[in-house]
Amino acid sequence: MKYDVIVVGGRVSGSVSSLFASKNDVDVLMVEKQQEIGVPVQCAGGVSDSFFKTMDLKPLQEYYSRIEGATLHAPDGGQVSTRNKISHGYILERKLFDKNLAIQSAEAGTDIMLKTPVKDLIMENGQVKGVVVRHQGKLMEISADVVIAADGVESQVAKMAGLNTHFEPYDLCSCAQYEMVGLDIDPAMIEFYFGQKIAPGGYVWVFPKGNTRANVGIGIRNIPNGSNKNNGNTQNTGNNGNNGYDKSKNAHHYLQKFISKLGGTPVEFNVGAVPVSGPVEKTYTDGLLVVGDAAGQVDPLTGGGIHVSASCAKIAGTIAAEAVKKEDSSAKFLKKYEDIWNKKKKIGHNLKRSLKYRRMFDKLDDQEISDLIKVVQGQELESVSKLTLLKMTKEYPQLFKLLRNIL
Repeated sequence: MKYDVIVVGGRVSGSVSSLFASKNDVDVLMVEKQQEIGVPVQCAGGVSDSFFKTMDLKPLQEYYSRIEGATLHAPDGGQVSTRNKISHGYILERKLFDKNLAIQSAEAGTDIMLKTPVKDLIMENGQVKGVVVRHQGKLMEISADVVIAADGVESQVAKMAGLNTHFEPYDLCSCAQYEMVGLDIDPAMIEFYFGQKIAPGGYVWVFPKGNTRANVGIGIRNIPNGSNKNNGNTQNTGNNGNNGYDKSKNAHHYLQKFISKLGGTPVEFNVGAVPVSGPVEKTYTDGLLVVGDAAGQVDPLTGGGIHVSASCAKIAGTIAAEAVKKEDSSAKFLKKYEDIWNKKKKIGHNLKRSLKYRRMFDKLDDQEISDLIKVVQGQELESVSKLTLLKMTKEYPQLFKLLRNIL
């Protein structure tokens, strides 16, 4: 079998890569190890208003809930809410959304093989030339000019090609999520809860999906002493670390504790890991591109990856098609993909800035987080100026250094 482009992974980054490669009139195959695209559910499904515009997609009502604002809950019980345009967006019904993306890709010309894990790569003179898959119980070789690795945070395809896509434990956010019904929530407001006793090194989210239904999830991290790996101290903090992380208690433990106070009934449970250390060092090599979680293309501050991954995948699909047409799938040519997404202001710049903010927030204790939320209480977040924030630090002088670094 021979294709121009093979995409490994059928989630958002895989389907978007396939879609835009197919739109550029090349032969595309997408292989997915699961038997159904969209299952199991991955991530909470939140996207901003700009997502559908960026992807040139129309939001279909059957797979989203409209969000008009957000509430942040401090460790001490304080809270701040906003309904400005920054917080407007959608909560996606991921099972339907992911499958719909795959359908759009198929309608554009992509072939899809389900329940087809990649077992190896076809290599010629150090260049990726295709994949070896297991399909219907048999090993098959499928050649291609370009392979796109969209196989998630545990990507094996990129590693097989010699790229370093390894994430250290402290680079990963351990996540657990219930879909719940019967909750007393505002269907137009997403909620975030902070605090080391609630979610050490992370936060709890409540993402409404209409009426009394919501995704209720948690992400936690074991932050090394000194707050991040770049300070040269990567000692495991164990039970006495600066972020209160207890290795004997996983994300599910903290989530169970949180939902015990909510009421409501769980109808689905999912777990996973999200890379929050920023992009991997290199996202291309001869004959191969890496996208999505496999490439660390996730917002390090929020852990949100749909918009970032999809934006990078759109570029990957386009560049892969261009490489096919120019008959040049060398690393030198495919570097264009990384040059575009990494230098693009809304992707590379934003990821670097978010990583900077995450590292600063890693250093905050519960009192400082509560004080920071108090600083903006009663303010319309969109209208808060830099000068206003700095003036507010007169009441909370310990936050001056943090705000100075941010602003």
